[in-house]
This record gives sequence, structure tokens and C-alpha cells, in this order.
Amino acid sequence: MHTDFKDEMSYGDYLQLDKILSSQKTLSGHHDELLFIVIHQTSELWMKLILHEFSAAMSAIRKNDLEPAFKMLSRVSRIQLQLIQAWDVLSTLTPAEYMEFRDKLGHASGFQSYQNRLIEFSLGYKNANVLQVYKHEPDLHAILEQSLHTPSLYDAAIGALAQRGFAIDDECLERDWSKDYRPNASVESAWLSVYRNVEEYWDLYELAE
Repeated sequence: MHTDFKDEMSYGDYLQLDKILSSQKTLSGHHDELLFIVIHQTSELWMKLILHEFSAAMSAIRKNDLEPAFKMLSRVSRIQLQLIQAWDVLSTLTPAEYMEFRDKLGHASGFQSYQNRLIEFSLGYKNANVLQVYKHEPDLHAILEQSLHTPSLYDAAIGALAQRGFAIDDECLERDWSKDYRPNASVESAWLSVYRNVEEYWDLYELAE
């Protein structure tokens, strides 16, 4: 076992544990507030990874390189399970216990999570009104504004259909990306062909699933 880290990087150095473990600042002194903070900080870290995987997956899909995207999206699915399971831990905090320190949070709410908004935008749920929440933080507002006007994961999938020769209407390939996707007959027809000819279009079928 190596023990001398005087001039070498240690596990804690690599993970910057000093910063991570000193970032839980309770406001009430209530025993359960630390649980509340850790759950939400952990969720934000998982969401950071989701966004990392989404970005890479969309890049791969746009290049018609679908297999790497499958692994990335599968990883996102596992992350979502982790996020859901984390609520089991939070459920040990009763409503009465939560109310003992909720007033210390003021108007702060999980609804304000900008990474959650970025995930929604990446999945195609676009709502420009939510940007108002971040107008006091110009840098975050700019990031969200850019994401709002960027094609979603599903838009990338529709682009993949077009690359494979399906007749997709131009209005689906070049549109106002800040608006929600609207159902389109040409896209529905393309997916129907994929599902009726799974062996021929296995990768597109896998992408849809």
C-alpha cells in the first residue's frame, strides 16, 4: 500500500473532496437539514452527468454514429434510476421535520434547478417563460437561452431518419427550436416503417426504444 503522497496526487486531491465535503452549509442547525442538502447536491451531480451524456449522444446521432449513443443513453437510464431511488432516502424525512427548517430556505426551491431546465430542453420540453427565474444570473440565463434554441435529442433522432433516406418534411428539420415539437405525418410514417422493418433498421429501432 502506497502511503507517501507528499509530492503525489491522492484520492482526495483528484476528487477535490475538500471542496465537495465543505459545501454543505446548513442554515437551521436542524439534524435533518444535512440529509436534505446532500440529496439535492447529489441529484445535481447526477444531472451534470446526464447533460454530459446527452450532449455526446446528440453529437453521435448527428454524425449517424448511433452505437455509441446507445451506451450513453443507457447510462442516462441508469442514472435516472439512481435519482428515483434517492427519494427513498429522502422519504425518511417527515413533512413535520421538513417544516422545522423549511422557512430558512426562503423562496429557494428545486424548481429553480437550472440543470433540470437544461434536461427538459434537451428532451424537447421548451418553455421560454422559465428563463425569467434566472434573469438575476446573466451567465446561467445565457446558457439556458442557448439551450432553448438548440435542437433536442428527439430533433437529432428525426435528423437521423432523414439521413437514412426517409422523406421528412423540411418543417421538422429546420424550425424554431425554441418551440415544442409538433406531431408530423412524415415523421410518424418514417417511424412506422422502422417498426415494420426492424431487421433492416435495427439501429434506428434501438434508438427509438
